[in-house]
Amino acid sequence: MSGMDAHLLIVDDDERIRDLLRKFLMRHGFLVTAARDAQHARRVLAGLEFDLIVMDVMMPGEDGVSLTRALRETLDTPILLLTARGETEHRIAGLEAGADDYLAKPFEPKELLLRINAILRRMPDIPAAQTVPKILHLGPIRYDIERGEMWQGEALVRLTATESQLMRIFSACPGEPVSRAKLVEDLGRDRGQAQERAVDVQITRLRRKIEPDPKQPRYLQTVRGAGYMLAPD
Repeated sequence: MSGMDAHLLIVDDDERIRDLLRKFLMRHGFLVTAARDAQHARRVLAGLEFDLIVMDVMMPGEDGVSLTRALRETLDTPILLLTARGETEHRIAGLEAGADDYLAKPFEPKELLLRINAILRRMPDIPAAQTVPKILHLGPIRYDIERGEMWQGEALVRLTATESQLMRIFSACPGEPVSRAKLVEDLGRDRGQAQERAVDVQITRLRRKIEPDPKQPRYLQTVRGAGYMLAPD
């Protein structure tokens, strides 16, 4: 997906920031809608579909982390959270709630643009035609490699953009460990311990969807000193 056809929702209670982001992103080819708070965002989301949501964490009333957690119950649209610098607990809470990435304020608009494009590139493509699927079995879970879809029985398991990309990475080399540094690189993020910790959070969330007991993972294993490994049946 490219910025030329992506529709973004900006959620921020600061009118100046909303307008600046809207104008900047529109200049780079995005279609942009803005909401002033969580309640306004809910009304907009009830009538429109978006390719990505950029949302401030600190808002009056319902904050960005709470709204992210609520949206993840029914929505798999990628979410990028904007956090004040130093609010590590908010960043981790946001990732645990289902956000795909975060960016600390103040930030350079160009960095926001790079992160948005990186998230959109991670979104799975819709196949043009049906092909014979390759399936990985993880107990009661089936993962269709060709489609990038996960199923439990007849129910589709919702994956965020980051979770979908992680499954694509792991399913390309089942039974082989992938280092945290490699995962950070393949996810298109900056190197560093903070991003590796963010990957750990995403792995924990993914385990909740595929493991009978996430605290004792059977299918998405930790390989000491080597990273993580997908071990299908």
